[in-house]
Amino acid sequence: MVENVAPKQTWEALDSNPDAHLVDVRTDVEWNFVGVPDLNETGKKALLIPWQLYPTMQRNGSFEDNLKDAGLTAENHIYFMCRSGARSMAAALAAKAAGFPHVYNVADGFEGPPDVRGHRGVTAGWKASGLPWRQR
Repeated sequence: MVENVAPKQTWEALDSNPDAHLVDVRTDVEWNFVGVPDLNETGKKALLIPWQLYPTMQRNGSFEDNLKDAGLTAENHIYFMCRSGARSMAAALAAKAAGFPHVYNVADGFEGPPDVRGHRGVTAGWKASGLPWRQR
């Protein structure tokens, strides 16, 4: 099982634990057009490793190797984020199966669910929590 962690709790972990890292598993299109978490205040950068590859949305077959190539180890506490929390949960489960025991899913992801008008980023998630982010 992978624990869901609220965005603000994720921020606190990233800020206080030198072994904590954020892996954003969205696609390059999402990073470029929607934005990315800005971790400058923590002295870290979000690791951008796609779970699925745009435009086919096929699973990234190198995902686990990409985690290792990014310098992540079994000692790290890894927080996975996507748009709303579904892809990141799948990525966290795969990472756990690959030998990363300390994995977490960022609840509601970067943008959260749509509001009554169909807009994301306003009711829940990283952006709606008022956490730092930027356009790429």
